[in-house]
Amino acid sequence: MTIDERVKKIEGQLVRVRWFNRCLIACIALSLGFCLILKIFGSEKAWAQSGTKEIHANTLVLEDENGKARAAMGMLIKDAPGLVLYDENGKDRALLSVVAKKGPLLWLNDENGTNSLALFVGKDGPGLELYDENVKTRIRLAVVKDGPRLNLYDENVKNRVSLSVGKAGLGLALYDENSKPRASLGMDKDGTRMRLYDENSKPIWKAP
Repeated sequence: MTIDERVKKIEGQLVRVRWFNRCLIACIALSLGFCLILKIFGSEKAWAQSGTKEIHANTLVLEDENGKARAAMGMLIKDAPGLVLYDENGKDRALLSVVAKKGPLLWLNDENGTNSLALFVGKDGPGLELYDENVKTRIRLAVVKDGPRLNLYDENVKNRVSLSVGKAGLGLALYDENSKPRASLGMDKDGTRMRLYDENSKPIWKAP
């Protein structure tokens, strides 16, 4: 290969290198320009300026793969917001709501969709209620200002037993079918006392 041929070959290689460098610089410049435009006018700025998104609806329902409702959220109970969870048979098993003048409530239901348990927080304090198969209150446990209190009810929702722990001491009361006290047992700083009453709630025996 002559000297002239070698010079021409080297010049050709230099031309290709210069062209490649120019293309590379152009690509870098375009990339930087695109990033700058995207930063100033693009989706990131639009997203940042979009603010909080809101969805307005009366009821939202979640369905499983078979199209069955498994959860619903909306104004479900007498204009009170609620969240309901359903089992695979479409029975509502749990309900969370905030009822006016009563506060937050949580109901848990059995496999028939019948209320079995209620947990609430009222103006007097937190409480728990247990229901029978007829949705009648049978047990109520609450914490009031004076202390915890436990009430047991019969099938007619009549209070038959009350157990309390208050500032004055401990107390146990037994009631008849008309919710009249028939016996009481108490203990305070002065000692223990017991009372028996007739059907008119008049004391007939006491100790001491």
